[in-house]
Amino acid sequence: MRKRNVESEKQTILREPESSYEKALKQKYRAGFIKGIICAVILCCAVVVLISWWTMNRKVEVTVRGNGDTVQTARYPQVLDNSAIEKINYLAAFIQANYYEEVDGDDLVNAMYKGMFESLDEYSDYYTQEEYQDLLEQEVTGSFSGIGATLQQDRKTKQVTVVSVQEGSPAEKAGLQSGDVVVEADGYQASDMELSEFVQHVHGEEGTSVHLVVQREGVSGQMEFDITRSKVETQTVTSDMLNDKIGYLKISEFTNNTPKQFEAALEELENQDMQGLVVDLRNNPGGMLTAVTEILDDILPEGMIVYTEDRAGNRQEYRSTDEKVLSVPITVLVNENSASASEIFAGAIKDRDYGTLIGTTTFGKGIVQGIQEFNDKTAVKLTTSRYYTPNGTCIQGKGIEPDIKLEYKFQGGENDKYSYSLDNQIQKAVEVLEQEID
Repeated sequence: MRKRNVESEKQTILREPESSYEKALKQKYRAGFIKGIICAVILCCAVVVLISWWTMNRKVEVTVRGNGDTVQTARYPQVLDNSAIEKINYLAAFIQANYYEEVDGDDLVNAMYKGMFESLDEYSDYYTQEEYQDLLEQEVTGSFSGIGATLQQDRKTKQVTVVSVQEGSPAEKAGLQSGDVVVEADGYQASDMELSEFVQHVHGEEGTSVHLVVQREGVSGQMEFDITRSKVETQTVTSDMLNDKIGYLKISEFTNNTPKQFEAALEELENQDMQGLVVDLRNNPGGMLTAVTEILDDILPEGMIVYTEDRAGNRQEYRSTDEKVLSVPITVLVNENSASASEIFAGAIKDRDYGTLIGTTTFGKGIVQGIQEFNDKTAVKLTTSRYYTPNGTCIQGKGIEPDIKLEYKFQGGENDKYSYSLDNQIQKAVEVLEQEID
């Protein structure tokens, strides 16, 4: 029996011509395979395009304030795409890897947040939890542990200046004055940090002390102060009778408790048979819009106080009623450091022709900031609108011209202490009021 040549058969079988069915099947398979590859490529491209489109066009839901107290949400395009996020993470890692000192990751993140707001204007800001809590203590509770001085920082030069010193405060007792430039606090340079961070070194536990180095105009060299911190009540209103007819009321800033303090001080002056009132807003940096409008509602008859408009044209009006009206003539003292809410006060008095402004042109801050708190107890302050005086004037960058221009000049000698009688602007205000009374 002959052996089968298996290998030869294999070859023969492999070499057999394909049937038409097999050819069609293979062609169909090849065509399907190629189509599959093409479809897969197209699908991958589509996915990439869709992901890119989604990344570029995905939106973030944010809180938007409308007219009045209405709050709504809106969706805005997400600014940071994947490449931007990757770059931020790379830069943070690069800093941590190469900076000559150890860097705290949280500090980098907070600096990034703050940087976003620094790109807008000098008033918008981001607050960490600690900074926001400190802000709340001063504006809501009206008290804090510190020295009793209001500080202001130039955004470009980082110079920190004392805007006002609270009467009876540790700062006043130590000899700190309005206009002093604070160079450092406990060795921390003011020019090396944001004001919110620098203030943390000025504030502290009650009973502890802070060492300040300041520069004062007209004094050669630097001055040093050791000031013991105490619980400081934010007393923003002080009052006195300048003579038997003229009352004097100074507002250092507008906080939540200012309207009640104003009302109490005004009532005390009226009980002393006041016939004319001097309101001193010099060196008042401003404050809360609601505070100044509440005070003006106690002074002006029914009508417009101020109105705001955002970029969408949403308008919010603040009007006075006839519930309370100041029945005596009024003069208002202003200067180049009278800003924001102080200018709302001055603008309303001037436009409504309800008093006389005396002093120098005001600061020129005609924009309004709002504060938004987040779930993690951080917050932002953002410029949201412009404000307009009753006549429709926006004073941003221009200020308000007083009715009587008069530069401040101390009338006393070199060794004389300040008193109302030696303040030429106060004396001019008294003169104007006495003419109206007579």
